[in-house]
Amino acid sequence: MIQMSGISHQFTIGKRAKEKVVPVLKNIHLQVEKGEIMAIVGRSGSGKSTLLNLMSGYIRPTEGRIVVAGQDVTGLTEGQWADFRLANYGFIFQSFQLIPGLTAAENVELPLVLKGVDKALRKRRTEELLEQVGMAEYMTHYPGELSGGQQQRVSVARALVMEPPIVLADEPTGSLDSENEKSLLTMIRQLNHELGITFVIITHDEQVAAIANRTLRLRDGAVQHPVPVSGSVQGGVGI
Repeated sequence: MIQMSGISHQFTIGKRAKEKVVPVLKNIHLQVEKGEIMAIVGRSGSGKSTLLNLMSGYIRPTEGRIVVAGQDVTGLTEGQWADFRLANYGFIFQSFQLIPGLTAAENVELPLVLKGVDKALRKRRTEELLEQVGMAEYMTHYPGELSGGQQQRVSVARALVMEPPIVLADEPTGSLDSENEKSLLTMIRQLNHELGITFVIITHDEQVAAIANRTLRLRDGAVQHPVPVSGSVQGGVGI
């Protein structure tokens, strides 16, 4: 589903006369197979969030090539990337990223609104997903009226509303207590097993990484030897 070949990235900071080049990623080769869960693990500053931003097109690599679902996306424009993300990716964030002034249902429905989907279909799809994540009775609640675990369930429903083949999760349990973390990880395993959704999870938590088929470890922007992990879904191909 995702192939990243020879990916290197650097940031330039400071004014022109005192520019400093900071290398972040160094010659990364990564392949995520269809229907697997991959965890990308590393300490703060290891480059894992930069790798996710490259994977989702929010920044372009300094070097290398990215292919997603058979399409070379390396040179897409910002507009092309926006359309591609909407069609191919769902996102789960640590801070939930729900819009405070919208209800749970309206937050889930928003990607369908942006896509111009018929209102009746939007309503049906939204209700089905909120039911699936156990939030049907909270459809009219605003984010501020929900617990952290409930908000994350709404964000999962929103990530799935466009039926994306790939979900990218950035520290998805970082704002949750242990009980809600366990609940979310169980949900991810079920969605992967039942719907065949490919998950890429950025985390520093070994317990979160334990649900993955494979774990890619980053240190100082370089790949350490990947360690296969026993997950609840069928294994993928090694890197």
